[in-house]
Amino acid sequence: MTASRVMNGRGGASEETRARVLAAAASLAYRPNTFAKGLKGDRSYTIGIVVPDIGNPFFPEVIKGAELAARARGFTLLTCNVVEDPEREAEVLATLLDRRVDGVIVCSARLEDKRLQQAIEPHRAAVLINRPMPRRVAGTIEIDFRTGLAEATRRLIARGRRRIAYIGGPPTSYSGRMRRAGILDALAEHGLELVAEEATTPDLEGGVDAARRLAGSGTTVDAVICYNDLIAIGALSVLRDAGLAVPGDIALLGCDDILAARLVNPPLSTIHVAKQDLGDAAMRMLIDRIEGRSLQHSIVIEPELVERGTT
Repeated sequence: MTASRVMNGRGGASEETRARVLAAAASLAYRPNTFAKGLKGDRSYTIGIVVPDIGNPFFPEVIKGAELAARARGFTLLTCNVVEDPEREAEVLATLLDRRVDGVIVCSARLEDKRLQQAIEPHRAAVLINRPMPRRVAGTIEIDFRTGLAEATRRLIARGRRRIAYIGGPPTSYSGRMRRAGILDALAEHGLELVAEEATTPDLEGGVDAARRLAGSGTTVDAVICYNDLIAIGALSVLRDAGLAVPGDIALLGCDDILAARLVNPPLSTIHVAKQDLGDAAMRMLIDRIEGRSLQHSIVIEPELVERGTT
């Protein structure tokens, strides 16, 4: 009983006895049996986090913040990459349920609303990043991209840009719809509309393809706003190859503020999101829900415009 109390951090033993127990455990390479502990308490002490694309530098930073918060509370994190595939997202959520995880965090879900709710509801606890959901189903952490992109668009207009194009990402992305809505809000305030719009995959190749289509359309554009930084960096290479000066001929704006945004030439103007803080907040909210301390259902994080060389 004394060894059990020491190993489980429950106190009730002197410092000398505690030191002897820990020394014995170390000499035997003893590790507590988390599985057995979980069976007794009907807990697995594991949490699943689902991301649309681990290759996007945005998501490893979110995962890092979530993992640090999980470890501090005694949980292990299982990371699942669904490679921008809604069907795989549904399969992963079902698999995590079978593995008896204590809760799930879903980043930028790609499933449509009804199927996502059906996949989330059976889980003991859930938090969604950048996707609304009824309070009883999941907590939510939302970045206010609508306000952020509206302000960024106003800044472009104030600098004399009037013919603005948008390169969007996945059609099922809720945050993508909010980004587009913010752009349209600001344009409408000035009696303007998007002069061109392209949809593409949220990666470098997608940015290249969309920018080539835009350049080949014959539409005169003086600013391009992109769904994320990867698309913007891909687009930047196409614009330069076409002999266009950035920002002289065309201003370019990304979103997310990944590390590469600061390293390209010229450095990319973007919308900054505190990614590790996002993962930390999501994990803390989830563990509170797991442990019956649902203090907050919804958190809204304000992004920040970072102007660099491309605007």
